Amino acid sequence: MSAEGGDGLANPKPSPYEEAMSALSSLITTRTRAEKSNSGDRFELLFDYIKILELEEPISKLKVIHVAGTKGKEKATNDIPMPTYFRFLALLAFKIFSAEQVDVAIMEVGLGGKFDATNVVQAPIVCGISSLGFDHMEILGNTLGLIAGEKAGIFKVISLSSNNFEVLLQQGIPAFTVPQPEEAMSVLEENASKLNVNLQVASPLDPNLLNGLQLGLHGEHQFVNAGLAVSLCSTWLQRTGHVEVPYLLNTSSLPQQFIKGLTTASLQGRAQIVPDQYISTEGHGDLVFYMDGAHSPESMDVCGRWFSNVIKEDEKQVSYVEHPLSDNSSISFEMAHSFHNSASRKSSTQILLFNCMSVRDPQLLLPRLVKACTSHGVQFKQAFFVPNISVYNKVATNVPQTATRADLSWQLTLQRVWESLVNADKGGSAKDSDLSPDEAQDEKEKGIISGTNSKVFPTLPLAIKWLRDNARQNQSVRVQVLVTGSLHLIGDVLRLIRK
Repeated sequence: MSAEGGDGLANPKPSPYEEAMSALSSLITTRTRAEKSNSGDRFELLFDYIKILELEEPISKLKVIHVAGTKGKEKATNDIPMPTYFRFLALLAFKIFSAEQVDVAIMEVGLGGKFDATNVVQAPIVCGISSLGFDHMEILGNTLGLIAGEKAGIFKVISLSSNNFEVLLQQGIPAFTVPQPEEAMSVLEENASKLNVNLQVASPLDPNLLNGLQLGLHGEHQFVNAGLAVSLCSTWLQRTGHVEVPYLLNTSSLPQQFIKGLTTASLQGRAQIVPDQYISTEGHGDLVFYMDGAHSPESMDVCGRWFSNVIKEDEKQVSYVEHPLSDNSSISFEMAHSFHNSASRKSSTQILLFNCMSVRDPQLLLPRLVKACTSHGVQFKQAFFVPNISVYNKVATNVPQTATRADLSWQLTLQRVWESLVNADKGGSAKDSDLSPDEAQDEKEKGIISGTNSKVFPTLPLAIKWLRDNARQNQSVRVQVLVTGSLHLIGDVLRLIRK
């Protein structure tokens, strides 16, 4: 039955899907992540949830690869509070993995390690810790040592008992990491030693092992991640009886299945290149989005190097491979051929489209990005700062038809940091705005706040429209837009440009 609204008209009854999204949204806390006031933060509650859901035995039977790295009002049984959003999703994952009897469950921590929801797994097959950096410092600590200590919380030891349940031996679960800064590595090694865990350092993957193919995930840092993946998978196969000797002992070749996985892997929002189909299909203008969800100082370095290298490579050989899209479509050969022919005759300009969460420090993020780019000869003509469309306290799958205008105080802060940074690089000399009086008035009416080297847009759709209009008006210029700082922003841009 439909409920009657205040205007006397019947409100449509929400669908089961909408009701599910609303229920999930109710589990998202409105407090900041660093607060400890919510009782759902008590890690021991997870074991109560697992007992209620009768998941103790099913979880113990899962063959888990556990990975860490930097990169409510309702009540449940016995007055136990409802789990918060991420913990609910982790419990749901355990429920589904157990019901489906998966061969392997690869669980990555959401934040930290020691008190993460995924750390209820007591006996994983193997553990891995990827590159560590300064992220989530308001929770994990402000030094690499403290952060590494939290990540090392996923290291495990199991007790081997005799028939009469007498503990005979404490055996550590094998663990791998990648080359780390000394401060982080020493803490990882110390924690591993306390638990008798054999912690090994996985070497970056040798590109020659790919038989002439390229990694599916782009960026030089992905060879580090690939080396860790090979070590983890190889150890899992050996410890579960699928192979007698781990592949990682053979440094001259990889199984074909490994090569296929490494070369076909894809991850949206990480080193992803998406030509704007709206502009391309019109046949007027040239607009390409380079997207990477980097949001820590270290990942800004990586993002800047990737962006610089890939646009320079485009200049040398303007060619496009087909990039798979979220709707299973791809860029047509004709579109790629047209792009090749047009781009080869064009100059290029680089624009930064940026936002980050207010818990992050833009004075740590933006300088690292600029330094990485300028060291490769790449300078942004403009930086655009925008609010996200998606919100942190509501689960939704669609971009609203009309983006509401948000408080821009944070974006103005980002703009001030950028202007100060760019002017310092120019020796303190700020040039006058390139806008004509008419253009300046038009932007003012639209709520666009222009600085010397940047703009703040009241909505993301308005920024996308500005970029498209600019590409149409300057058809001799190839506009290359780096979108970074927030995975929320990446998701919003992808949804908008693929509509």
